[in-house]
Amino acid sequence: MGIMHKIGMAELDVCKAPDSITTLGLGSCIGCVIYDPTTKICGMVHVMLPDSTKIRNNETIAKFADTGVKELHRLVIKAGANKAKLVSKIAGGAQMFPFKDGNDMLRVGERNSEGVLKALKELGIPVLAQETGGSVGRTIEFYPEDGRLLIKSVGKTPYAV
Repeated sequence: MGIMHKIGMAELDVCKAPDSITTLGLGSCIGCVIYDPTTKICGMVHVMLPDSTKIRNNETIAKFADTGVKELHRLVIKAGANKAKLVSKIAGGAQMFPFKDGNDMLRVGERNSEGVLKALKELGIPVLAQETGGSVGRTIEFYPEDGRLLIKSVGKTPYAV
């Protein structure tokens, strides 16, 4: 059993089996895993916002879907992953607070999901599993040894995708 790498909000990291990687408390945030099932190299980013171009102080690359996913892609390849074999799994993007006025800015979870999916599509990385939306927070753990993404939510039995 390897080391469990922990990443916080607006952080990213890369590891290789037998190590694994986790992020806690995904509400409207998205946890995005990019991995190569042949080399068992993976990375995870904890995305908070969909688009760095809309924010003035945007130097935290991992905070945004557009820059965080691209940086994770770069680092996973730098660590030795085969670019042609990369696949992804994502989770999070919950609507944590109800809203009635239709204000698009309050749809953070949905917009984060869209931003991450757009970045993955631009990089040509297929999404094998997507567990997004709803109204509950999630903690995720990724195991590159077998490609399992374990999802834990309050009041639910943990399950893998």
